[in-house]
Amino acid sequence: MKARVKWLEGMAMVGESGSGHAVVMDGPPDLGGRNLGVRPMEMLLLGLGGCTQFDVLLILRRGRARVTDCVVELSAERAETDPKVFTRIHVHFIVTGHDLQPKQVQRAIALSAEKYCSASIMLGAVAEVTHDFEIRDG
Repeated sequence: MKARVKWLEGMAMVGESGSGHAVVMDGPPDLGGRNLGVRPMEMLLLGLGGCTQFDVLLILRRGRARVTDCVVELSAERAETDPKVFTRIHVHFIVTGHDLQPKQVQRAIALSAEKYCSASIMLGAVAEVTHDFEIRDG
């Protein structure tokens, strides 16, 4: 896997993935940015959310669960001093579907957290990562 980050101006940059996609990142005005994109640490948190959601959806689909929507809400705390690493991350899944079984959703989340989600497992080496979920009908 490869990626490239190109500085634009101020603190703005464009990240380009090896698969050919791009995203703008920037910093806040008080640090020289213009708030043109997500912060790099936010991008890391978004990556965790995308990675674990991908796993959970794949596991649920393989189990023939009838999922119609899935939202992952993440909240994180960071250390107060440099390096300001994540110290706690909470991952909340909102899974919507027809006749979803709590045990099936819980198992999918656990498999992602403990076996499949590289981002979650990697970040879990430095931060406490917790998970919970709610199921909605629809």
